[in-house]
Amino acid sequence: MQRLLVALLAAFDAAIAAAVGLAVLLAPLTLLWTLAFGVTADWGALWPLAGTLWEFGHGVPLEVTIPDALIVSLGIPAEAASFAVSITPLAFLLFTLLFAARSGKRAAAAGAWLLGSLSGATVFALIATGVALSARLAAAQTSLLLAILLPSAAYLVGAICGGVRVAWEDGDGGLLDRVHDAVDARDDWAPVPAAIARGTAFALVTVTGAAALAFAVMVALRGGEVVALFQAARVDVLGLTVMTLGQLVYLPTLIVWVISWLAGPGFAVGVGTAVSPAGTQLGVVPGIPVFGLLPENSSIWMLIVVLIPIAAGAFAGWAVRSRLVWEDTPLGAGQRAVIALGISVMTAGVAALAAVLVSGSMGPGRLAEVGPAPLPFALALGGEVLLGAAILLLSPRHRDELAEERTDRWLAEMSADTIVEGPDAVPGATSDASLSGAPTPFADTAPLDDLRGFVIPKRDPSDRPD
Repeated sequence: MQRLLVALLAAFDAAIAAAVGLAVLLAPLTLLWTLAFGVTADWGALWPLAGTLWEFGHGVPLEVTIPDALIVSLGIPAEAASFAVSITPLAFLLFTLLFAARSGKRAAAAGAWLLGSLSGATVFALIATGVALSARLAAAQTSLLLAILLPSAAYLVGAICGGVRVAWEDGDGGLLDRVHDAVDARDDWAPVPAAIARGTAFALVTVTGAAALAFAVMVALRGGEVVALFQAARVDVLGLTVMTLGQLVYLPTLIVWVISWLAGPGFAVGVGTAVSPAGTQLGVVPGIPVFGLLPENSSIWMLIVVLIPIAAGAFAGWAVRSRLVWEDTPLGAGQRAVIALGISVMTAGVAALAAVLVSGSMGPGRLAEVGPAPLPFALALGGEVLLGAAILLLSPRHRDELAEERTDRWLAEMSADTIVEGPDAVPGATSDASLSGAPTPFADTAPLDDLRGFVIPKRDPSDRPD
């Protein structure tokens, strides 16, 4: 009964996630629809538009075809009448991932993370199928297969990540426990997977925060250019609202572009263009207001910004190393090297996936190539994070760490001696382990004078042995 309840609750979570995502689109679209067309508007086109945008927000590319009447009235060239739009507004995708992760955590806490993840993803797939079949626009077509698979895959990945995160620590009585036991069988390698995951999270959060701060600085420095482009658009309040909302949902996408700029490769805003710390080469770019933040030129000295991803890797290495010292888990150089390499590989993998989602086509002609190139972005960010993490993880241990370990060993030895001798032991007697010649546990092989700065407490002269 409990497993059935977990499956039902996970299915309910998936339905809520899909409903909230669609409602977030439908609510402002309904208001804008009313203001633009009045109560006599064609409400039958509202749902197809909302459903298509929901699919697009989950990575489904759009094939846009401009109607013939609009081509003639606007004087659009015939070759620009049909084009693809494939740069995903990550705001919708992130919402689905976070909502699914919370559902996966609750399922894992109930002891059925896999069942909960599959149940939720199945319901989400059914909803995505309904949306794909009912929301069809003639002007913006989507692939039916991708419209079903991509939203479902996004929810499944989020639910599994959230469930595994909890089940790995608390246990699930099944597959993860067996994997965990197999890892724990090697005491010297057991902490490595958790350390890699923790370090990757620190690196990604740090570099994302730095990119967000850099974006805010550019808004402060070049906000006037953005306002000028808004004014040049000559739109009314309704058009201004639509443009602003459209750029806001692309804010996470722009943050990924900034991360690519900080890493070095930069990004493109059209065929033959490049925006990077080494230099900026721009031609004619669209009059989208947010493009007013693009730097007009760069100096070779701007390459110093690559120190930011290196610092993020160093921070991740410091966080992992501090946690290992706090947990009294000393690891050899080999294990620490694997942790640094694992953090780098995981970070590069996330960067490559994000670059695939935020790059592609955003219009006809030169706009067919926009965003960061996935391979250079992943290699640059992964290499810089590796350098920073390796500096902190592979550097010689500080004497404070060594002194702390010696102190812990000495306290453990004193505790062991107290347990062996006891208050009723005969003075001068030795333990059975000492008589047999076996090494005593927690034996301190370090010389006494290596306890630099630590004073061994002495017995009070007034105390007499019992």
